[in-house]
Amino acid sequence: MSETIAATTELSLTPAELAPYIQHTKIDPDATRDEMIAHAQEAVTHGFNAAMVPASWLPVVVAELSGTGVEVASALDFPTVGVMTSAGKAAEAAEIARLGATQLDIGVQVGWLKSGRYDDFREDIAGVVRASGLPVKVMLELPLLTDAEKEAAVELAMEAGVAFLKNASSGQIETANPASVRYLVDRARDGVRVKASGSIKTYRQGLELLRAGASLLGTSAGLAIITDTGDEETVSY
Repeated sequence: MSETIAATTELSLTPAELAPYIQHTKIDPDATRDEMIAHAQEAVTHGFNAAMVPASWLPVVVAELSGTGVEVASALDFPTVGVMTSAGKAAEAAEIARLGATQLDIGVQVGWLKSGRYDDFREDIAGVVRASGLPVKVMLELPLLTDAEKEAAVELAMEAGVAFLKNASSGQIETANPASVRYLVDRARDGVRVKASGSIKTYRQGLELLRAGASLLGTSAGLAIITDTGDEETVSY
């Protein structure tokens, strides 16, 4: 897994050199087995950090990536965030780990946070961390939060034991931007890193986010980014 990049406007990487920081994402509900295998193979061919796939496809993708050094990531309580029970989320997290995922992204209970249920918010995340034993990345949905709620969410997530803070779950919530990345980087404790997510479509966007201090980029536009052919029509998460 890529180490944290110190925030600097001087960082210089070619498009292809962004590949080790990209979590190559495919969560299309109509994706076929052959398409998931091709997705995994792309991750190997281009040296992406991980293949991010739905839990239902983990057996296929884990088998395809075995021995390649490419991480296998999955997500839960997503794409509709914060709808699972804590017990259900923990159980699914344990199953995802059993199936061979090496990283896990999760949605958080934004409504609980806004209702002042801080202990429940923290325990919902901590239950996943304990049950999975995997590096957990939390989708904090920053644009939905007040300033005070943002501060609380970051602290509670780190108290729960997360490995990564994420600005949002997808471009439907926020287009990943340097300001949100820097906000999280400035508050992350030692050992906690930042993943940027949400409509990352171009090489220029990716480089700006890494310069702001992100360690990982979550996107379905990885191929366009590393070939510098991305445009506004590319869909990414």
